[in-house]
Amino acid sequence: MLHTVLHGSATEQPPLLIVHGLYGSARNWGVIAKRLSADREVIAVDQRNHGESKWTATHSYAEMAADLAEVIAAHGGQADVLGHSMGGKAAMVLALSQPALVRRLVVADMAPVSYGHGAAHGALQRAMAGLDLSGLTLRSQADQRLAEAIPDPSTRAFLLQSLDLKADPPRWKLNLEVLGAEMDAILDWPGTPGVFEGPALFVHGALSNYVKPEHEPAIRAQFPRAEFAVIEGAGHWLHAERPRDFEAVVADFLT
Repeated sequence: MLHTVLHGSATEQPPLLIVHGLYGSARNWGVIAKRLSADREVIAVDQRNHGESKWTATHSYAEMAADLAEVIAAHGGQADVLGHSMGGKAAMVLALSQPALVRRLVVADMAPVSYGHGAAHGALQRAMAGLDLSGLTLRSQADQRLAEAIPDPSTRAFLLQSLDLKADPPRWKLNLEVLGAEMDAILDWPGTPGVFEGPALFVHGALSNYVKPEHEPAIRAQFPRAEFAVIEGAGHWLHAERPRDFEAVVADFLT
């Protein structure tokens, strides 16, 4: 089963399952998960090939959805599910293929469409894979080395959360080889059939180009009860850029 980080305690409410995006981990969601756990258990997962979870030879959305279903089955059989980016697609596939497991669905900055961001994500993958890890003892050293390939400091800070400096030698907690090989499939939409009749919230950053007005028909076709929310001043990593605003929108929808 996927590695999980639990917050709060089980109550009469179903748990909230939080599913991170590409190159992320459960720890990225620690503060928000803790704040949302006031009246329920919150389960943050490391997806396959990320964090402390298993490394596998493949990385399809059907497999990711099956991983999430296994976690939900182990925690009562139904959950509210929040997924960001790649995690949002995995959550959508789960809701479409096994709708009984999902009470409410929150999709953060993602639509059920294919994306053309391969060059950007591939560049990050190659930069991490090419980073010289020899002799690293401080994250600041890794940041300095990575800066040549990735100029943006916030992007580097996010990626470096998945660098394990306690390992000997240091290593990435990301299966970069498989993620690189599966990049086209990760950016694609698998065409999962079905309709999720439950409540669904699609929340996106006003500065992001991942959810556009022209995506609404595709969303409503499979998620007919979809609601939409926009986080002003936020881009694709809306939960990190405007955490309190994001948290408030999610909490309002879930209650």
